[in-house]
Amino acid sequence: MSDDHVYLSLAEGHDDSDARWAFGTGFEDPLHGVDQSVPEGTDTAQLAAYCLALGDDALVSAQRLAQWCTAAPELEEEVALANIGLDLLGQTRLLYARAGQVDGTGRGEDAYAYFRGADAFRNVRLAELPNGDFAFSITRLLVLSSWRLALFERLAVTTSDPVLAAIAAKGVKELAYHRQYAAEWAVRLGDGTEESQRRMRDALAAVAPYVDELFAETGESKAEVLAVLRQVTDAAGLAWPEAAPVPGHGRDGDHTEHLAPLLTELQSVARAHPEATW
Repeated sequence: MSDDHVYLSLAEGHDDSDARWAFGTGFEDPLHGVDQSVPEGTDTAQLAAYCLALGDDALVSAQRLAQWCTAAPELEEEVALANIGLDLLGQTRLLYARAGQVDGTGRGEDAYAYFRGADAFRNVRLAELPNGDFAFSITRLLVLSSWRLALFERLAVTTSDPVLAAIAAKGVKELAYHRQYAAEWAVRLGDGTEESQRRMRDALAAVAPYVDELFAETGESKAEVLAVLRQVTDAAGLAWPEAAPVPGHGRDGDHTEHLAPLLTELQSVARAHPEATW
């Protein structure tokens, strides 16, 4: 199966050229016309925590992608990864803003991003692992974007919160491209040289133990996501590995030793100059 075949197959139902561009290049407010009041009967603490966790996933993932700047194999890929990171930062801002609206604190985006310690973050642990080589980062991006896309597609039509639904609907377009980009590279590497094949096999083995954690709260999407992952690995001449899950869950604040240094780097300027504006 060719790269183009996989790309077109995964893109079916997501044919939108705008999805290829970063969040920051669009000027349409995804919340324009959306009633931002909290629906009656909503558990505000639960909604705020959920928005915060989804925002944490995106922020930590974006920071890892930013670390590829000046280090990606080619300039084109450096720009692509940076744009994907910008998409995720856009999602982070919307989700953090919604959390601040409904949790009663009135906190802004910066407070959530820069002034919480690692123990307060609720991102999944796969997002925080070091970048490793390009094959590992592509495999992680494939897994996280496939999972988040399935999640956002469901949230866009099932959540009772209109703001979260609007955020998810915008995110679907972006995540469809993220998944397609990762799938193309996964096939290219898996169906490439002996060295690239070896690196992809190693990447799959390293990522697989963290996949079950993604479905601890949303198990109904696991079969859908694994079907996508197997479609891509089959096209790449690889097999999706069976792996025992790593105990623990980032949603419970159980993180690896890699999150705290990542946040130290991310938060250093804001903490050194907490009242600065620019």
